Amino acid sequence: MEIQKLSRKYAVRKLNDTDIDNIYETMQGNPQYFQYCPPMATTQSIADDMNALPPRTTYNDKYYIGYFEGEKLVAVMDLILNFPNKETVFVGFFMMNIAYQGKGIGTEIFEECCKTLEEENYQFIRLGFAKGNPQSEAFWLKNGFSRTGVEDAQERYTVVVMERKI
Repeated sequence: MEIQKLSRKYAVRKLNDTDIDNIYETMQGNPQYFQYCPPMATTQSIADDMNALPPRTTYNDKYYIGYFEGEKLVAVMDLILNFPNKETVFVGFFMMNIAYQGKGIGTEIFEECCKTLEEENYQFIRLGFAKGNPQSEAFWLKNGFSRTGVEDAQERYTVVVMERKI
């Protein structure tokens, strides 16, 4: 997949170890997320997430990407292609820089992402949010996602699985 096709407005590229401090700064600006999905991120947990894979996937399926406006990181997204099946893309993580929130930019990013994934013949986007987080739930509902009825109890929170037909 050509990741730059994911946005006409922002530069999109795979993130790497040199981006960890920038990602960490973005996460620090979103403390509400970590109230519902603890613990707070560390530079080590970010490095671990950049390399984490779900079952039956490879690094060829993983796109831990950043959306940039110049040098400024606007959003971070962890896209996993072909998971949990060949018709579905899983969003392992999505977070906006606090300075870009509340302006429709997250929705704009997701609409362009869906359009590109549809062109790549994917049928669904799936993700999970921490149960009880009103900001996350409202964002995903506004962007056309529905609860699947699946909830996955973790040690510190419960993940509510949502899906959207592309």
